[in-house]
Amino acid sequence: MPRFAGLILLALLALSRAYQEEDEEFPEDEEEDAVDISAMILATNNGTDELLLEGDLLLPKTRNAMKCWSGSCRWRKDFKGYVTVPYVVSGAFPEWEKQKIQAALVSFHSGTCVRFVPRRNEYDYVSVENKGGCFSSLGRQGGRQVLSLNRHGCLYTGIIQHEFNHALGFHHEQTRSDRDKYVRINWGNVDPPMAHNFYRRDTENLETPYDYTSVMHYGKKAFSNNGRDTITPIPDSRVPIGQRRGLSKWDIRRINILYDC
Repeated sequence: MPRFAGLILLALLALSRAYQEEDEEFPEDEEEDAVDISAMILATNNGTDELLLEGDLLLPKTRNAMKCWSGSCRWRKDFKGYVTVPYVVSGAFPEWEKQKIQAALVSFHSGTCVRFVPRRNEYDYVSVENKGGCFSSLGRQGGRQVLSLNRHGCLYTGIIQHEFNHALGFHHEQTRSDRDKYVRINWGNVDPPMAHNFYRRDTENLETPYDYTSVMHYGKKAFSNNGRDTITPIPDSRVPIGQRRGLSKWDIRRINILYDC
């Protein structure tokens, strides 16, 4: 009996070590709400050589980056009715990080008709790379388009989904054309060179409500020059914004509307 108990103890110790190793490989997002999504993205993008709009949108080469309404910048449906977005992941990411990126894309698959698929020989595709920040283009650009997920600041579920949602054609929530009904921009707290990042855009809102819970919404202190809030929800300033847990129900709903899922 003591020998049998010893074997059980050894087995439990082995399992415990295996779980510890797994935790080391797959760092959990236990503190997802400790720092908001914009703080993470902007801190990681600090010092990047890229010219970025609103903190994480690449400047376009062929069109206005702030408009993605027409079919030319949307990804196409296949014969089965799925919106297929081919992508490749750089070899700079170890296997467990590639799995984390893939896991973040499952929410798109389970709730929408969008399917991110490994690229074979498609001309238009997303190239996920370990560059100097978290950033993406807005909508389909044509050919290879870079989506950067820096290994040391961008590999959180919400940030991955945020950047891929840009690639699908979605803006930041706080730049919606009707945003002044729902948030107040505290211009006195905004770093002056960054003020353009708060300009309202001529957006297509798809007849959906303003979503404080959107993964596309920046946090209250985005681009602050004094540590005070730059974005205040109204009428209730206590409403949380800037979550990075993942797509909200309205994020998913909008994808389905835009792509006629």
